[in-house]
Amino acid sequence: MKKVLILVNHDVVIYNFRKELVERLLNEGYEVYISSPYGERIDDLISMGCKYVKATIQRHGTNVIEELKLIFYYRRIIKKIKPDIVLSYTIKPNIYGGMACRLAKIPYIANITGLGTAVEHAGAMQKLSVLLYKLAFKNINTVFFQNEENMRFFSDNRIALGKYHLIPGSGVNLNHFQPLEYPADETIEFVFISRIMKEKGIEQYLEAAEYIREKYSFTRFHICGFCEEAYEEKLQLMQDRGIIKYHGMVRDVRIILAGVHCVIHPTYYPEGLSNVLLESAACARPIITTDRAGCREVVDDGVNGFVVLQQNSRDLIEKIEKFLRVGNKEKKEMGLNGRKKVEGEFDRQIVVTTYLNRIRNIILK
Repeated sequence: MKKVLILVNHDVVIYNFRKELVERLLNEGYEVYISSPYGERIDDLISMGCKYVKATIQRHGTNVIEELKLIFYYRRIIKKIKPDIVLSYTIKPNIYGGMACRLAKIPYIANITGLGTAVEHAGAMQKLSVLLYKLAFKNINTVFFQNEENMRFFSDNRIALGKYHLIPGSGVNLNHFQPLEYPADETIEFVFISRIMKEKGIEQYLEAAEYIREKYSFTRFHICGFCEEAYEEKLQLMQDRGIIKYHGMVRDVRIILAGVHCVIHPTYYPEGLSNVLLESAACARPIITTDRAGCREVVDDGVNGFVVLQQNSRDLIEKIEKFLRVGNKEKKEMGLNGRKKVEGEFDRQIVVTTYLNRIRNIILK
């Protein structure tokens, strides 16, 4: 039986966005190992038939000793499991998993789910990241990219040349995320769905919510996601004032999407391709998002939503007002246009099939 080892930094990364790939691998007779810090979705993956290997990863840490320990950890589990191929997602598993695979001479596929803030701006951290990627990806078999801008960055820096393949993000499960009935327009409801951190555009969303709520009393602004400590007090104060409603972490985002008219995602974080936007569009919800890589791919301006300038609260307010001026029938039509777009371009089965073909070609050649 062929063994596949998957390296991730969070259980949600694999369960929410790669479950269909895991299912296909299991159904085709592969033995699937998951290396991840423990989370509630790990038990679900074990129930599916996966084998779990616990990892400790400081997602935002830069402690050199901890980073070295991660390389040795990956080397140790690769030596123990003896996988036929390794798949990795997110920055640290990509880099340190790649180094371990290179040392062990194990076939390896990495997925660039975004470059992260360290690589976004020129400087010492970007130079270090480029060096680490060059070391990790020297003998890599395939690098999957979720947007052309990330792929260009690797090409310009001559990292793993000739190994690139562009895929439509993580894709979206079109059966799970079905078009939802569009709400009536007694109130117009907006939602921000993301980790609540500065780079995800939370400050622009809150500024817009305060302005719009005061001017248009029939509007409502919701927030869903893990809140970083820096924003806990601010969210509580704004909720007490009736400007926003914070729902915390939501296990099934469709419950929230069913009651809203539009999803606002004003991120300027260097993402691969936004799953929030894919899932929202699949549920036939218009989207307002940033004109940057990882977001603009999902929105056709004026067709299924609007694009805004990044870190620009005034532009966001103007686009929200533009949306409010559109009739409910037209709003609904924008949502249906989004559904058609993801059906044609972002079906998760495209991603799953691409992965299976690459794995077969590498293992069987």
